[in-house]
Amino acid sequence: MSLFRHGDSTSVTEVTQISRFGVWILTARGKELFMPYDQFPWFKGQSRQRVCHIEEPSPGHFYWPDLDVDITEVMIEHPEQFPEIARA
Repeated sequence: MSLFRHGDSTSVTEVTQISRFGVWILTARGKELFMPYDQFPWFKGQSRQRVCHIEEPSPGHFYWPDLDVDITEVMIEHPEQFPEIARA
């Protein structure tokens, strides 16, 4: 029996939809997350190009370099735990 080392993941985190209500992202692990504009105002009114330029430097940590916005998966799933997040 031979064991092969698995290669790097080819999945990437991406913005899948921008609506009038907010932004949907799909993580590299296949989890879909929604960020409504009333809780994540930095994305409202931005160009599609700036919003779609997303990075995931570590699992569950998302960064938009064109907007200088850092958000974690926990912040997206439980914004009520971070009341200061949306004070822009």
